[in-house]
Amino acid sequence: MRRSDREIKSMKDIIQVMEKCDVCRLALNDDEGCPYILPLNFGMEISDDKIILYFHGAMKGKKYQLISKDNRAAFEMDCSHKLVTDITHGLCAMEYESVMGKGIIEFVPDEEKYDALCILMKHYHQENFPFNKSVMTRTKVFKLTVEEVTGKVRIG
Repeated sequence: MRRSDREIKSMKDIIQVMEKCDVCRLALNDDEGCPYILPLNFGMEISDDKIILYFHGAMKGKKYQLISKDNRAAFEMDCSHKLVTDITHGLCAMEYESVMGKGIIEFVPDEEKYDALCILMKHYHQENFPFNKSVMTRTKVFKLTVEEVTGKVRIG
């Protein structure tokens, strides 16, 4: 990391940034030699000191074709955006908190889908949101087990 003064060094602090984010951008390896990136809602759990990110979507789509061919992925999420200007000197900068990393994606089997969707819902709802379970038959759930993660912050 070029700006080590902005690096988030503790895993606890990285997880706190992730908890504030509401979109995770997932980058997959495309057949055409160009990354395929998509913004997704996500949920997160910590299991055996590993971060696991959960995602959901329709039952079919390009992302699943790409994951089936190569389940390695990179991700990025950011929050706390604020434009800071110094009109006197003609300068501006952006405050932010961000996390990026990479890991391995797996499809969640049907018997684990409900728990994974509960984790996802918990990220967006403080209370226990009783979602309609009939959507599970038409929802694919997958998870990314994070292998590497870094964080960066510029506040103040």
